[in-house]
Amino acid sequence: MISRYARPVAAEIWSPQTRFRIMFEIEAHAADAMAALGVIPKAAAKAIWERGGKAIFDVERIDEIEREIRHDVLAFLTHVTEIVGPEARFLHQGMTSSDVNDTALAVQLTRATDLLLKDVEAVLAALKRRAFEYRLTPTVGRSHGIHAEATTFGLKLAGHYAEFARARERLAMARFEIATCAISGPVGTFASVDPAVEAHVAEKLGLRVEPVSSQVIPRDRHAAYFAALAVVASSIERLAVEIRHLQRTEVREVEEPFEAGQKGSSSMPHKRNPILTENLTGLARLVRAAVIPALENVALWHERDISHSSVERAIAPDTTVHLDFALCRLADLIDRLVVYPEAMARNLDRLGGLVHSQRVLLALTQKGVSREAAYAAVQANAMKVWRGEGAFTALLKADPEVRPHLSDAEMAEIFDPAWNFKYVDTIFARVFGEA
Repeated sequence: MISRYARPVAAEIWSPQTRFRIMFEIEAHAADAMAALGVIPKAAAKAIWERGGKAIFDVERIDEIEREIRHDVLAFLTHVTEIVGPEARFLHQGMTSSDVNDTALAVQLTRATDLLLKDVEAVLAALKRRAFEYRLTPTVGRSHGIHAEATTFGLKLAGHYAEFARARERLAMARFEIATCAISGPVGTFASVDPAVEAHVAEKLGLRVEPVSSQVIPRDRHAAYFAALAVVASSIERLAVEIRHLQRTEVREVEEPFEAGQKGSSSMPHKRNPILTENLTGLARLVRAAVIPALENVALWHERDISHSSVERAIAPDTTVHLDFALCRLADLIDRLVVYPEAMARNLDRLGGLVHSQRVLLALTQKGVSREAAYAAVQANAMKVWRGEGAFTALLKADPEVRPHLSDAEMAEIFDPAWNFKYVDTIFARVFGEA
């Protein structure tokens, strides 16, 4: 985890103290269930909570024990024994390390996802506000990076809103899938721990029981989880790349906020670089990088091995923390994005009306001209404009293949950009559910 790209609230989920607290709660809730079943004394379960419930775990001490015994869960339990006393011998009855580690990871991932869902809500709020602000602001739509036809900047943002609404659904499903508890003992048979213990721990921690855990929670769940995060990261990058393109000097239709005192270059004082969106592109790459290791974690040996463990200790905090940072940065960026409608208007007309070539084509076919002949006539005049030989409207009016079919009034109507925007409200209603 890189602290530069980590918000404290997200990083805290993955701190050793938080992990040990979750592990203690798993063990203590399991002890309660075992006490209710008569497996251990009720007084012991009570003592475990009383002496360990508010304890601050000594991370350095646990690390010291682990260096000696080479086992993380036993090192933790040894330290808990130092805090709780003799009653600690009733902890971990019939349980395995995976019962504790896998369930703790599920709790951490669900907490992280709850944070990500809040982040997406902030992105959606910013996109909605700016989409309505520029609902009818004309701009050029581009395909292959080349001017195509007129659209509105609000429609651009509405498209990204719809995508992040899908991201919200993906995260909610990912949270549902990852939120399972496994307290099933060696090789998952419950031979040494009653299924009621698992059900109790799951209820207390807000999880569901894993139907078949084979001693570990199946890693297809985790693979799906990290894949969902990767898709959200790609949605972030798609919007970031759009902003980066629109901020290029030759375009400059939008711009990241440039703060007072900010410097864009160590050598060129004039620079105002799209550093925030470039950062988002980089963070998206980091999040997506977790997908292949997560997929490779699915195929464990037999009922369990720990080849997945080292991978998840890295990718779980990294992906969730970095995605949290990226979503928060994106929400703030959209909220404060500087928009230049005048530049959009200039760029829209940069080719002298070529963006309306389809309308000319369709108008000619409506007048009885074959599509092939109409296309040839419109394209011939468009190519002259590309070569700098005149304005599109003037060339069309002078063309004997075009002029007889279209009056000046019809030509003016064809070149009115408002024609492109007549269904903007329809699209907005589909996206935002508003009239």
